[in-house]
Amino acid sequence: MVSSEQRRRQLARDKYERQMERRVAAAAARKRRNTILGASLAVVVLAGGGTLIATGAFSSDDKGDTKASASADPQAAPTSTAEPTTPTRKPVEGCAAPAPGAPNGKKWQAEPAMTIDPSGSYVMTLDSNCGKVTVALDAAKAPHTVNSFAFLAGEQFFDHTKCHRLTTDGIFVLQCGDPTASATVPGGTGGPGYKFADENLPGATYPAGTVAMANSGPGTNGSQFFLVYKDTKLPPDYTPFGKITGGLDVVQKIAAAGTLEGTPDGHPMADVTFNTVTVAKG
Repeated sequence: MVSSEQRRRQLARDKYERQMERRVAAAAARKRRNTILGASLAVVVLAGGGTLIATGAFSSDDKGDTKASASADPQAAPTSTAEPTTPTRKPVEGCAAPAPGAPNGKKWQAEPAMTIDPSGSYVMTLDSNCGKVTVALDAAKAPHTVNSFAFLAGEQFFDHTKCHRLTTDGIFVLQCGDPTASATVPGGTGGPGYKFADENLPGATYPAGTVAMANSGPGTNGSQFFLVYKDTKLPPDYTPFGKITGGLDVVQKIAAAGTLEGTPDGHPMADVTFNTVTVAKG
C-alpha cells in the first residue's frame, strides 16, 4: 500500500513536471514570437512627417526587416502556454504552383567583371508563378548593378527563388532575390557571396514601378531587391536600377492578397516564386 508520504512525494513530483512542461512551452513560444519580431523592419517617423527605414530595412545580408509600427515590449506581454497556430496559405487568383526546382545556391568571392555596355538598353524578365514582370534596366546610371543582375541571371541564380517579404503600410514593396528564403521562414540573409557599391543615389525617389536594391548599409548590395507597387517615401539609400514596364498589375495583385501572417509586414500570401529570371540586351 502506498503511504501518505509516498503519495505526497508523487503529487509534488507530478506538480514539478507540469511546471517544467509549461516553462518549456512558454520559452518556445517566446522564441518563436521574438524571431518574428526580430525579423521586422523599424519605420521611424521623421519630424517632417515622412518615413525613414532603419538601416537594414531591405537587407541583403542581415536580418533587418520591415515593420510599419512600433511593437510593445515582447517581454511585457503575458505568456501563453498554448501552441501558436500556423498561418494558412490561401489561393491567390492568377498564381499557379511554382515550377519544380530549387535555387542553385551558387556563390562567388568577388563582383563579376564588367561585361555589359553601359550605353546599351537591357530588359530583365521576372517570370513568376503569379505572372510575368518586365523591367527596363538603367545601365547608364547603375552599370555595376545591371552588370551584376545580368551575370546572376545568366548563372540561373534567381531561378526558383521566392519573394520573401511584402509590406503594405507606410512602404509598399515586394522584396525578392534571397536564395535562402522559404515560403514560411523569414529570409533576408541570402546573397551571391559578394557585395558591390551603391549607385544612382543622389536625389533618388521610389515611385510605383521602381526596382531598387535591398541592402544592410552603404556598399552592401548583393542579390536582394524590391519592387515598388505604390508610391513610397524612402531616404535615397537604395540603388534604383530599373523601372517596371509590364506586369505592375501582377505585383499589385500579390500585394492586394496581403501577407500570410495578416500583418503589414510579412511573407506574401501568394507563394511568389521566380520560375526563371533573364536579362537581355535590346
